[in-house]
Amino acid sequence: MAHSQMDELAAYDYELPDELIATEPLPRRDAARLLVVDRSTGRLEHRSVSDLPEILRPGDRLVLNDTRVVPARLLGTRKATGGKWEGLFLETDAAGHWRLIGHSGGKLQAGETLVIAPAHHPESPARLELTLLARDAEGIWTVTPTSTDSSAATSVDRSAVTLLEEFGTVPLPPYIHRKLGAGLDWERYQTTFAQRPGAVAAPTAGLHFTPELLERCDRRGIPRTFVTLHVGIGTFRPISVERLSEHTMHAEWCELSPAASAMLNDTRAVGGRIIAVGTTSVRTLETAFHDGQLAPWSGPTRIFIRPPYQFGGVDCLLTNFHLPRSTLFVLVSALAGLELIQRAYAEAVRERYRFYSYGDAMLIV
Repeated sequence: MAHSQMDELAAYDYELPDELIATEPLPRRDAARLLVVDRSTGRLEHRSVSDLPEILRPGDRLVLNDTRVVPARLLGTRKATGGKWEGLFLETDAAGHWRLIGHSGGKLQAGETLVIAPAHHPESPARLELTLLARDAEGIWTVTPTSTDSSAATSVDRSAVTLLEEFGTVPLPPYIHRKLGAGLDWERYQTTFAQRPGAVAAPTAGLHFTPELLERCDRRGIPRTFVTLHVGIGTFRPISVERLSEHTMHAEWCELSPAASAMLNDTRAVGGRIIAVGTTSVRTLETAFHDGQLAPWSGPTRIFIRPPYQFGGVDCLLTNFHLPRSTLFVLVSALAGLELIQRAYAEAVRERYRFYSYGDAMLIV
């Protein structure tokens, strides 16, 4: 395909029946189906995620994103009008302000205040107030958070994470049109190895791993290394331009530690492969790859991986099935080739695989 055609968003579309969108997690994390896509032969093979230790080779190394999803979804009212408001916390800035997106029945104005009750105890007198400061060209608001203590109406200064744990809920993807499953989504929309709070969406390929599956990989000689990318709006914001070269990614914070980069370079040096679990791991590794080596990295990344990108820090990718015309579908097309990915997705639709966050997986080798 010509470079000009690869730059057109329309090339990254596919038809997906609504009933194949997974809205509930499977009873067992590692019971998901796995479509193995071989880049060298074009072969497609139907397996299970639980087969992963047998599919990979001793000496390979898994790279997992240890970010932890924070309860970033906020439901409140406009103080002036009482109108309903719903929003999503994205990050804090250097001044301690919050950055978020949201919508309400009317047009929000700078200077007004949003009021949020505790998510699990709405009858409590405690309240979180968000004063709107300014809205940027991308539609992201900068706000000042103020919370009141439940026992006394005094202002309390607490971290964003502790405030979100009291006033926020799990930010399930917008295509899941149901109420939170009591306890189920809190547990299942989080990887079993999540450590570092900061994500507003789960690194969904990691949701398939149980401690037992990781232990089986260990026993087979397939160890693991952790990176961190706090999933933000950059990962899932739709592409709104017709040419990929005109799309700008929103910055997300990621880190590859000195110890992790050394382990990964050592893996390669003895002939092992780097198996990225999820597109967020890919973006972290490719951000940190320079001069033929993975180097320590800590900071923001805006990397947008699109054909004809040359990968340096990744050999194989385990990932879920992504939305059409999304940056993630573009990324997997850059790794495996657009024609092979289109054929794989058509096979997954034909075989009734489950799609998106709670869905099945694909392994590109």
